[in-house]
Amino acid sequence: MKPLLRRVATTVLAFACASTLAVTAAPAHADPTPAPSWSGLDARDYSGPIGTPGTLLAQTPLNPALSLPAAGSAYRILYATTDVHGKPATSTGAIFLPRKAAPKGGYPVIAWAHGTTGLGDDCTPSALPRSERDAAYLSHWLREGYAIVATDYAGLGTPGLMSYLNGEVAAHSVVDSVKATQQTGLPLSKKWAIVGQSQGAGGALNAARRATAYSRGSGLDYRGVVATGTPANIEHVIWQAGPAFPPVALPAGLNVYAAYILAGFTDARPDLRVESVLTPRGRTVVSMAEKLCYSELADALTGERANTWFTRPLASIPGIQGALVEYMSTPYSGYDRPIFLGQGLLDTDVPAVSAGSLYAQMLAAGQPVDFRLYPGEDHSGTVLASIPDSTPFLARIMR
Repeated sequence: MKPLLRRVATTVLAFACASTLAVTAAPAHADPTPAPSWSGLDARDYSGPIGTPGTLLAQTPLNPALSLPAAGSAYRILYATTDVHGKPATSTGAIFLPRKAAPKGGYPVIAWAHGTTGLGDDCTPSALPRSERDAAYLSHWLREGYAIVATDYAGLGTPGLMSYLNGEVAAHSVVDSVKATQQTGLPLSKKWAIVGQSQGAGGALNAARRATAYSRGSGLDYRGVVATGTPANIEHVIWQAGPAFPPVALPAGLNVYAAYILAGFTDARPDLRVESVLTPRGRTVVSMAEKLCYSELADALTGERANTWFTRPLASIPGIQGALVEYMSTPYSGYDRPIFLGQGLLDTDVPAVSAGSLYAQMLAAGQPVDFRLYPGEDHSGTVLASIPDSTPFLARIMR
């Protein structure tokens, strides 16, 4: 490992363990995930033609119960994209339009990259009510005059497994969702930006890094990205997992993220045989992660010691470090449009040093980045707390 990345990994690891030891109270049990509503567009077993990435395959009005408070109209879509194996795939998503009339040239577009909901089809965001926080956040952007296209990511509500924290798949899903909206007949501008939180922040930055290349020839005009709670450099912690690490019981949320990463990575790289280093409990956890949504998996893994999932270290698998970097790293160079990073100092889901290390890497690489730290906010609170800063940022880049 390069010296800088070694220092980053050590710092992230130390901070993560410190955060873990500081969290002693068990999390409150969340309400179970409601049954999904497919708005007449159930694509879980879709087997029809796919076409080139960004092709719109189907469009239907969204169930009004799944819309947003500030939306004038909303739709559910199915479109073509690319999966973790580089093969044609499908993704669903939702489109929300403001109540105010479209300006000349159409509504400027925000591509929303959602945070962790789960890997199972029952966890598909466009088939479920948005959380209170996300409804408030997305409604803010609608009131600002932006249309929103919210991808579900390939494999979530469509065939295959959603490739959790895989940057390339998320980038394809985000960019292709915007390309697909241009075929809906809705009054949408060519100007667009990306906004993401948590899992979606990593996806948003990966999409931002690739947006110009992936949208080339479409006529789209990509402008920049807003990311809050970004899980950066986490891969340098994951590869150290094994019977001796982590040495303590993690908060349920961190167990959930680890389980989803293992499930997604195992599906993406069957050649590495990750299951060969898992205990029977570890294999059970991966199986649960493929199906259970966040709240159910958090309940199941409360008090769990993740080191009991392994018979030997992940690092004992040849090539695992490079494979994890390729699978889930967040790029810190090569951006051609402005970047806004927001991070809560009290965040224990994605410790502040994670986004802080990414910011340092971006600065060293000469990237156009604006970093804002919110001392009194946790992982979720940062989303709404960042609005006074991200709103003028987005207005400036979308002029």
